[in-house]
Amino acid sequence: MKLIMLGAPGAGKGSQAKVLSDKYGIPHISTGDIFRANIKEGTELGKKAKEYMDKGLLVPDELVCDLVVDRIKQSDCEKGFILDGFPRTIPQAESLSQALDQINEAMDFAIDLEVEDEVIVKRMGGRRACIKCGATYHVENMKPQKEGICDRCQSELVLRDDDKPETVQKRLTVYHEQTKPLIDYYRNKGILKEFDGTKTPDEVTRDIVSTIGE
Repeated sequence: MKLIMLGAPGAGKGSQAKVLSDKYGIPHISTGDIFRANIKEGTELGKKAKEYMDKGLLVPDELVCDLVVDRIKQSDCEKGFILDGFPRTIPQAESLSQALDQINEAMDFAIDLEVEDEVIVKRMGGRRACIKCGATYHVENMKPQKEGICDRCQSELVLRDDDKPETVQKRLTVYHEQTKPLIDYYRNKGILKEFDGTKTPDEVTRDIVSTIGE
């Protein structure tokens, strides 16, 4: 099972990817994790990526695609994998398709979680993160036992800059301009499956599994 997770920031892609990864026994692959692993291990691709990141530049599409393809060639991806955070643009999607063609592979489904912008701004504005261990909570649906304090390490919980309304709005603007066109791209390829991301996480998971199969 080879899946791509689509949807705006805060739509729940990462959470669903983790659940589906456990259910199907396939790795959840995020570009951030790939970058960190390659940089830590000092691979050639990692060194190239670090050069761009150290300068505050975006890693070029071709290099990102090389890193992803290198990852999915590993043995734990034999039964499939879930891509989260890649591709983000049409050129990246085209690079990925071409790279997969060369190894006789193709994606099975692109999972799109649909959530209105206003819901996302509210959802992300309610997130709180521990300043020490990074555990995350939500003021409405995943409250800590003691308000403002992490259950795990008793440190302070804060609203991250990434989750502030003005930052979320900027991220949504970038999403609509650069990433949303991927929905039509994968629809035209016949592999797009759309789901209501405003349902509870369990309901969304059930919807996805009933659509793509056990």
